[in-house]
Amino acid sequence: MLNRYPLWKYIMLVVVICAGLLYALPNIYGEDPAIQISGSTNAKIDVTTQDKITKLLTDNQIEPKSVIFENKSILIRVGDNDTQLKAKELISKELGEDYIVALNLAPATPEWLTMLGAEPMKLGLDLRGGVHFLMEVDMTTALAKLTEQSIENLKVEFSNSKLNYKTLNKDNNQKIVMQFDNTEDRNKAITKINSLQDFTVASQSENNIVLNISEQRLQQAKNDAVQQNTTILRNRVNQLGVAEPIVQRQGSDRIVVELPGIQDTALAKRILGATATLEFRQVNEDNASNVPAIINGDMRVPYGSEIKYTADGRPVLLYKRVVLTGDHITDSSFRVNEYSQPEVSINLDSAGGKIMLNFTQKNLHKAMATLFVEYKDTGKRDENDKPILEKQEQVINVATIQGIFSDRFQVTGISNIDEAKNLSLLLRAGALIAPIQIIEERTVGPSMGQENITQGLESCLWGLMISVIFMLLVYRLFGVFASLALVANLILIVGAMSLLPGATLSMPGIAGIVLTVGMAVDANVLINERIKEELSNGRGVQHAINEGYAGAWSSIFDANLTTLITAIILYAVGTGSIKGFAITLGIGIVTSMFTSIVGTRALANLIYGGRRVNKLSI
Repeated sequence: MLNRYPLWKYIMLVVVICAGLLYALPNIYGEDPAIQISGSTNAKIDVTTQDKITKLLTDNQIEPKSVIFENKSILIRVGDNDTQLKAKELISKELGEDYIVALNLAPATPEWLTMLGAEPMKLGLDLRGGVHFLMEVDMTTALAKLTEQSIENLKVEFSNSKLNYKTLNKDNNQKIVMQFDNTEDRNKAITKINSLQDFTVASQSENNIVLNISEQRLQQAKNDAVQQNTTILRNRVNQLGVAEPIVQRQGSDRIVVELPGIQDTALAKRILGATATLEFRQVNEDNASNVPAIINGDMRVPYGSEIKYTADGRPVLLYKRVVLTGDHITDSSFRVNEYSQPEVSINLDSAGGKIMLNFTQKNLHKAMATLFVEYKDTGKRDENDKPILEKQEQVINVATIQGIFSDRFQVTGISNIDEAKNLSLLLRAGALIAPIQIIEERTVGPSMGQENITQGLESCLWGLMISVIFMLLVYRLFGVFASLALVANLILIVGAMSLLPGATLSMPGIAGIVLTVGMAVDANVLINERIKEELSNGRGVQHAINEGYAGAWSSIFDANLTTLITAIILYAVGTGSIKGFAITLGIGIVTSMFTSIVGTRALANLIYGGRRVNKLSI
């Protein structure tokens, strides 16, 4: 029979709409003002810290909604913004600079919804408030480090090939200059360099040659500098407790960082603006017994050595010469070995592998340390308006070289799996190839974000209301079907946006939702007009309904398909708010087709299907 749906279709429709409603529900609960506390390299968060903070708040007549300790950080929810600011000031003063205390907003979603995986939509900077930074990678420093690394690689290549040279260094223009004792050595060197892809001979004279790093290698270095710095910035953002940060590349040497919910600009700058690197150094074991006397001032530090400290304050005497920097690390992972001891596996690039092979051959069974070096922005500027950085160093691991290795090896002697995990993270993404500078910053207050949300909601409601009134006046009962489909469409869009991990709602995204409301009405107008046309041509009611949906389907599909293709292109080539608009538009197209065609057809079939009807309310 015409216009009859099987039971499973009705069940499917109800399940989809109920699921959309369930995952859209968290968005009505809003967010609580919160304080996020994280430990830095020198400080750890534990239950003792939680008890200390709870007592501090109680002593100052501050009653938090909750104090939760998880994932090595503490989240404190409070009732209002004034209490949030007061609590943050007290906690920062009590804990000191070793801890990261940041203002935040935490979802107020009930626990039963959270257990079902239902979370509110991620809101962009323009809706939630927060800070925006445009950061620029210092390519001059990156290319200078590339030149130094290239010189070391050339030394290794010439040593392995047993080729002679007198001197090998760089000039003031960052070009590599090689001098030779005779023309024969120079010619052999040129032949060798021509076989290497990373170098070109810029000029030559009787006993020296000037080398340029190839354009391909320069472009790769610039790209690597931006990509690696982007990865590290993402890791640093995690310290701030931001739920859905945006860290993405812009152009050839810039990175955009948006931190929704964060209002502490100074803290964000201090965390993001730091420049960090890693160094592998040999431990001076010959003079290790003299360390206490050196610290007390009774002895001098041996020539070519210096004392560095671990996180727990233990001194380690290291040679100043750096064996290898973190720039050569390509990958790192942690695991528990067959002896139930945590260890970190490290992969190096080819140049780093050769350096490590040469070092381990000469220093078997000796100790090697991993030194973490960080330059933090002090907030001050020099006479050239450049940020003044403060250098901080810490030995994060000391291990004995158990065997000869090159580009793959394991670091052992680690106390627990958490330390191994942190070390792996630092090794994999802890070294900034080049310093970064903040060239633009912007703060959006939470009140402005709330105003944008209010305006966005009002635009959606007005669009929905006008569409509903139009459909009810023109199409009567079928207008009711279309109006219910519109409401279901909005629910499904919000539910889908809440479910998608990479979706962030912004003002352009709200514009995409409003646009899909109109497009959903468009589909129902086509269907209803086609039904009216069939009725005016003398068709029976059941045939008119069937032909109305069947005849309008191809037009609706073609129109929505072309719009969906446009949304996909916008998402592929766009950035930031353009992507946000494309996501909501794409989701809205899919959900509107489902509700406008399947949803309204189900209602029409339920009311009119399989019955003798003489007149339609349309």
